[in-house]
Order: sequence, then C-alpha cells, then structure tokens
Amino acid sequence: MNLTNGAAANGYDVVAYFSDAKPVKGINQFAFNWNNATWYFSSKAHLDSFKTNPDKYAPQFGGYCAYGVSENHKAPTSADAWTIVNGKLYLNYNTDVMAKFRKDINNRIDLANKNWPSVKAKG
Repeated sequence: MNLTNGAAANGYDVVAYFSDAKPVKGINQFAFNWNNATWYFSSKAHLDSFKTNPDKYAPQFGGYCAYGVSENHKAPTSADAWTIVNGKLYLNYNTDVMAKFRKDINNRIDLANKNWPSVKAKG
C-alpha cells in the first residue's frame, strides 16, 4: 500500500473522485482504518460509502502509479493525477504521466494488471 505518513491516497477522500469528480482532502474527523492504512474522507456520507464497499473506491495497485506498475515498478502518486475507468480508480505520478497513461489506457491497464503481482511482491 502506498502510504504518506500512514495515510492512504495521500490523505485524499477516494470517494470524492467518484462523487465530486475531483480530489478532495480528507479530514481527521472522518478517518477509517482499513487494509493496514488510515483512509480520510471529507464527509460522513463518503466515509459510510467507503465502509460499505471499500474495494469499490480504493485505488488500484495499492495506490501506486498505474503507469509505473505498467512499466514494472512502484511510484508515488499525486492527488490531481487520476482517472476512473470501468468504475475503478487509477492514480498516477503526476499529470504528465497521467496523460501518457490515458493515451494508451487499455493497454496500460492490462500491462499493470499483469505486472502487479510481481511489483507488489517487491516490497
């Protein structure tokens, strides 16, 4: 899991990517521990949505850069570099990498899915 000071998704509300179509910083009042990480949300409604179905909202590839995983390595992510495809959240290193990811998105997702077991195991 890609953590920043123990916070998943750099402390951003992952539900907001789906409901608000933008990154929204989570707050301590709406924190939740799941999958060995602390997840932060901007509202109780978002926290409740996540609690009901965390796998629906959690970013793919442990929150690491999807493009990086497609290139067979882990890389951190930026809150403003994100894409939702088929109901799944993908984060990227920065907006330039996000643009590269989006240019060949289906192939990049396929490559990342194939690489993820070995990339994940690298620790």
